[in-house]
Amino acid sequence: MHITLEADYAMRIVGYLAKEKRRVGAKELSEKTCVTLRFSLKILRKLAACGIVKSFKGTQGGYELARTAAEVSMKDVIEAVEGKYALSRCLTGEYECNRGMSGSCQYQCAFAKISDIVEKELENYTFDMFV
Repeated sequence: MHITLEADYAMRIVGYLAKEKRRVGAKELSEKTCVTLRFSLKILRKLAACGIVKSFKGTQGGYELARTAAEVSMKDVIEAVEGKYALSRCLTGEYECNRGMSGSCQYQCAFAKISDIVEKELENYTFDMFV
C-alpha cells in the first residue's frame, strides 16, 4: 500500500518550502524536489487553492508557505491533492459504503476505523518536524 505519486511529490514540495522559509520559483522547486515542472505546477495550484501555499506573479514571483510549517500537517497536504483519506476505495469521504451497503458490509467498519487512525496520525505530523 502506498500513497499516490502526486501526494508524495506534494510532500516533497511543501517540505522544501518549509525548509527554505522563503519564496521559491517553480523551476527551483521542480529541480530540487525531482518533480517535473509541469507536474509541480499542477500540484502547486492544488496547494494554493487549499491555502497551503501562496503564489506570487512577476519577476519576484514564486511560491511560499501560506502558514507556518507547524500549521501544515501531512493530512492537509494529502487532502489538498487527493481528497479525504480512506483506506479502501469502497468508502466515501464520510467512511460510508459507496455501494449503498452501509451496515451490511463486513469490512466497512474495519476499513473506517483504520482510516480514522491513519488520518489522526497524519494530522500529528507537521512540516516543522522535518526541517
